[in-house]
Amino acid sequence: ALADGTGDRPCVFEVFARRLPPGRRYGVVAGTARLVEALESFRFDEAELELAAGFLAPRTVEWLRDFRFSGDIDGYREGDFYFPGSPILSVSGTFAECVLLETLTLSIFNHDSAIASAAARMVSVADGRALIEMGSRRTHEEAAVAAARAAYLAGFDSTSNLQAAQRYGIPAAGTAAHAFTLLHTTTAGRDEASAFRSQVESLGVGTTLLVDTYDITEGVNTAIAVAGPELGGVRIDSGDLGVLARQVRAQLDGLGATRTKIVMSGDLDEYGIAGLRAEPVDAYGVGTSLVTGSGAPTAGMVFKLVEVDGIAVEKRSAAKESRGGAKRAVRYARRTGTLVEEVVYPARAEQVPPGEGSQVHELMIPLVRGGEAVGDLPTLEESREYLRQGMVRLPWEGLTLSAGDPALPTR
Repeated sequence: ALADGTGDRPCVFEVFARRLPPGRRYGVVAGTARLVEALESFRFDEAELELAAGFLAPRTVEWLRDFRFSGDIDGYREGDFYFPGSPILSVSGTFAECVLLETLTLSIFNHDSAIASAAARMVSVADGRALIEMGSRRTHEEAAVAAARAAYLAGFDSTSNLQAAQRYGIPAAGTAAHAFTLLHTTTAGRDEASAFRSQVESLGVGTTLLVDTYDITEGVNTAIAVAGPELGGVRIDSGDLGVLARQVRAQLDGLGATRTKIVMSGDLDEYGIAGLRAEPVDAYGVGTSLVTGSGAPTAGMVFKLVEVDGIAVEKRSAAKESRGGAKRAVRYARRTGTLVEEVVYPARAEQVPPGEGSQVHELMIPLVRGGEAVGDLPTLEESREYLRQGMVRLPWEGLTLSAGDPALPTR
């Protein structure tokens, strides 16, 4: 494109998902702030240019040497919903500078939105109980930090990833490991009491003790004998969690530890959490199903050219079609606030198309102008609260875990 002169043609690219993952009724937009931040340092240094010189034309290398995105970006705000066809992001500029952002944009949005969408489903069925993100050991080390951020955005209360806590100000939480209990094995046999005693002496009685390394009933008895009835919590990481929750709650109450909380973990997903709603569980630790493909399937977003020199262009490939032209979107709601439908329309339209519902909400906000981030973008805490409020406005059938149509139609 640089060689034939078309690299400088003004273009518009859009990010959207053709469909939601199977079983999903809505998606959650996440990664917006990370993309804007990443753009600030998206440059090519001399070492990278030297490597590029081995397979790129000299003209291209020189173009990369001076690269700095100078276009505009509008998009849905973080913490908003998306549905099939939603124009989540609109990137305007020259063809060359926009197309260079494809991998950066999709790697952030597909990852973060997949995690946030899975996390939001878990939050919706947790019934107000605390959720700890514990997925760091199931994914790439940098992906783990981004996953913790996306989960917190979607309503998780804390993370076990200290880098995420440091970088994004997310509350950190965790419990002891089985290895710590096993460490206190002696020649005479296991010494669970010593492990518990050490933890309590170091961290106080408000700590959470892991009681299922050996026998859970014995572990609970030992935990209360060591820490007393003011013990903060016990964690169970295996077994039939519903049955164990009832048994342990009765046991704790019988020992006078009526305020000791029960934390459950162990391959929990939204279905497992929903199955425990009637049980006396105070908090959940979620890892694998949150950060891996089984629980957080890719968001399936694509980055497609939709306009060249103001002329709409569209892809016609079977099952991979796109609609041409730059777009905007609004969402209509009833007077009660319940969302009704999303309407996508040409960006240059003189007025917003009519829709069902008495309230209309503009979905796209300016994110980047002239290559610079727009000031006062929503913070992580603001986006988290925005999603929390949005979940209340979804039609009730959109919150079910069963497969079905998207929670809102997109017209």
